[in-house]
Amino acid sequence: MAIIVDLDLQLAQRNLSVGEFADAVGITPANIAVLKNGRAKAVRFTTLDAICRTLDCQPGDVLRWVPDDDADDT
Repeated sequence: MAIIVDLDLQLAQRNLSVGEFADAVGITPANIAVLKNGRAKAVRFTTLDAICRTLDCQPGDVLRWVPDDDADDT
């Protein structure tokens, strides 16, 4: 199972820099990078709420699930 974070697309559509977005959400640019690069192990609901509020979007606009390719190999 892979959860993909589509923050790059959302930021590009709104012409927001990572720094501006991080300030608006209330987390560090480094933590935004962790989310964007798929290295996050979890996202707090309060953070997801702030992301959605800032981007005026739904959680599904930021997060999506894709099946593992490895599941077919077993």
